[in-house]
Amino acid sequence: MADHCIVSVFGSMNMDLSVACERMPRAGETVGGSGFITNAGGKGANQAVAAARMGAHTCMIGAVGRDAFGDVLVAGLQDAGVGVEFVTRLDGVETGTATIIRCESDNRIVLSPGANHALAGEDVARALRRLVCDELDGDASEIAPAAGSVFIVQGECDLMATAAALFCAHELGFYTIFNPAPACDLPAGAWPAVDLVCPNETECQVLTGILPTDDASCAAALNALLDKGAGAAVITLGGAGSVALGDDGELLRMPALSSEVVDTTAAGDTFIGALAAARLEGLPLFECMAAGARASAVTVSRLGAQQSIPTHAEVERMFGLDD
Repeated sequence: MADHCIVSVFGSMNMDLSVACERMPRAGETVGGSGFITNAGGKGANQAVAAARMGAHTCMIGAVGRDAFGDVLVAGLQDAGVGVEFVTRLDGVETGTATIIRCESDNRIVLSPGANHALAGEDVARALRRLVCDELDGDASEIAPAAGSVFIVQGECDLMATAAALFCAHELGFYTIFNPAPACDLPAGAWPAVDLVCPNETECQVLTGILPTDDASCAAALNALLDKGAGAAVITLGGAGSVALGDDGELLRMPALSSEVVDTTAAGDTFIGALAAARLEGLPLFECMAAGARASAVTVSRLGAQQSIPTHAEVERMFGLDD
């Protein structure tokens, strides 16, 4: 891995407000809850933390309000080893929040985006160009400066800003990963700037009209994602693992790894962050999926979002890779 290679994430930063209940409330109903926690979250921040804890040099691009939640989120990223130079603090807009209801190892989430929708595409592009020049000691004459680096976006920020960021990152030479979560589509012209699209099964159904449940529907869904213009596709399937297509078009399955499921909140984000860190090491896609599977297996065995994301050493210990 070249010294200047980096995982850069443009995405959401939220304070998660999470409570457990025995069953989901019906419309207009109040049910008793317990185990209330606040926890740093947001898909972008979670993925950045996952990549950093897997050992990748990682930088966050995002925005928070100038409030107590914003203070906590920035400090949490710093503690995880994520660079926060390009996290903007804004007056007059609140930090994003996610209200999470936990029930029998499942979760339902209501998002209030706040500052997550404040950045425009040019803001992200400016940060990426500065990041690239800083990594090259200011030498802007190299124009595939980000070759070997990874750029990740999701669906919790402004979609036009996300599309513009993908264009810029792709032009700079980043390997770009689009996680369409919550389920969202890109403008058609933006898809060729996506090197890897990684939805879960529900998001995949929204994007393609196909719910991947068996080999045939998984293969059809993956091909439909590639037909949009993405360079590669991986679909995560929860307890059924993840799938991709091999070089000759055969279906590749990565099973989920066994662990006690306590909370699935950050499992998908951990998968993507760990996959990106593995990609930074130059590993092929299927091995990157394996790295994501190992890390997310540890995450679901713990409660919370960022606090549940493991380090590389913890993953190695759990799976006996440190022998």
